[in-house]
Amino acid sequence: MWTATSTPATSPANVQSATDGVTPQAARDDALLRLEQRAHQELAAIEAPLREWVPERRDENSRVMDDVVIVGAGLSGLSLAFGLMRQGLTRVKVIDTAPAGREGPWLNTARMRTLRSPKTLTGPDLGVPSLTYRAWHETVYGPQSWEKLDKIERGDWMAYLVWFRGAVGMDVENETNLLGIEIRNGHLAARVEKDGIERMMTCRKIVLATGMEGAGGHHVPAAISEALPRDRWTHSGETIDMGFLSGRTVGVIGAAASSFDWAVAALEAGAKSVTILARSRGLPRTEVLDWSNFSGFLNHYADLDDISRYRFARRMFAFKTPPTTEMFERAMRFPECELVMGARLETLRMQDGDIAVSTAAGDFVFDHLLLGTGYTVDLRCRPELCGIIDAVATWGDRFTPPAGEADDSLLAYPYLGPAFEFLEKEPGQSPLLRDIHIFNSAAVPSLGPVCNGITGLKSGVPRLVAGICRGLFLQDADLFYQTLDAYDKVHFEPQMVPGFDTGP
Repeated sequence: MWTATSTPATSPANVQSATDGVTPQAARDDALLRLEQRAHQELAAIEAPLREWVPERRDENSRVMDDVVIVGAGLSGLSLAFGLMRQGLTRVKVIDTAPAGREGPWLNTARMRTLRSPKTLTGPDLGVPSLTYRAWHETVYGPQSWEKLDKIERGDWMAYLVWFRGAVGMDVENETNLLGIEIRNGHLAARVEKDGIERMMTCRKIVLATGMEGAGGHHVPAAISEALPRDRWTHSGETIDMGFLSGRTVGVIGAAASSFDWAVAALEAGAKSVTILARSRGLPRTEVLDWSNFSGFLNHYADLDDISRYRFARRMFAFKTPPTTEMFERAMRFPECELVMGARLETLRMQDGDIAVSTAAGDFVFDHLLLGTGYTVDLRCRPELCGIIDAVATWGDRFTPPAGEADDSLLAYPYLGPAFEFLEKEPGQSPLLRDIHIFNSAAVPSLGPVCNGITGLKSGVPRLVAGICRGLFLQDADLFYQTLDAYDKVHFEPQMVPGFDTGP
């Protein structure tokens, strides 16, 4: 697992060689290899990985099953896989739909220049200093660059994740899609597709570390989807050739962070004009994840009773995500950019080949719409869950809110167990649902904001890793007892001493 393999990062570097004739690229690769070796020394010093302990199990076709299949090789998936590997699990498979090096949003749909979180937050390293982003950054750019750094460039963040994956020896199967999950006799089966070929991955547990979209889908107002041709709008969760917007009159719907990212990207691509239509009369100014970033809340939210968790979740969801100051100011510096507040959508229609938009703040005409309207959290939208979702308990099944506090969207979230696992709607209906774990935004009401970004990973990953290991151990408790009962390894065998009997 911990075999050192050099995995060059993918972003530019400015490490200068101290040796004549050695290129900066070669010097950087050599420095990263030394960092990787140092990380292995640190892991060995903390007894990682622990010894392998999960008994091998075979499926109905006598094939060795994976212990855990993790769907998603973004930040969350890599962190979870590393956590499980450190606990001695060796049959862990990670799959992702994206090509290698493009997992997660960073090089696909993310359009901001930098991450929004402070540079000091740690990611998948799980407390190993040489596996942190800071260690990578100082190796690539030097310690002075770290001191001057404000926020992490998203391209550098992706390059770091690629290096991390190689440094810990993690094997990821890319360009592989999860099509469905089957519950079989005593185990699970993930139906996947790669290169047009479908196959089954039998396993004991599945983790869905599938990000924002994996909890539901793009939120597209019906006024847009029902009135406009599909090629006249693009959601922020979709990729687009930004050159397509050159010379066009663009409308941006929404005023959250993704909307200003859209605006800047469109303007830098040469859009003729960009108009941001904000429904509210003022922009949000508070980032609730900053408040939540303390260990008491992140570690123990899940220990609250149902009414407390419900109220916390409802209040957190009421906060809107503000744009970053940088992206807001960059957009507003363009004379071609206009922000219109109080522009609640009223009607949309096609008119002489243009998009005619009527709002509470006036009428507008656009060539194309960019949607910064966020995501819907609804697991019923996920095709891979269609065979099991009817058996899954929701908050509405397990909890009745006090009068005046009903929130239908919140009550539709899955009601998860302490290890992010599905629970049955009807006891005894489908007990193996407990072996499907949800590590994305759908888990927030049950476990807190510990699975949807960098801020909470330090609390969410250890909780889920412990829960998975607990489940695997308990399922094989009888087998472990049998091995204990038959245990006869000799540890004490001194030289023969006259008159001393060492026993049978």
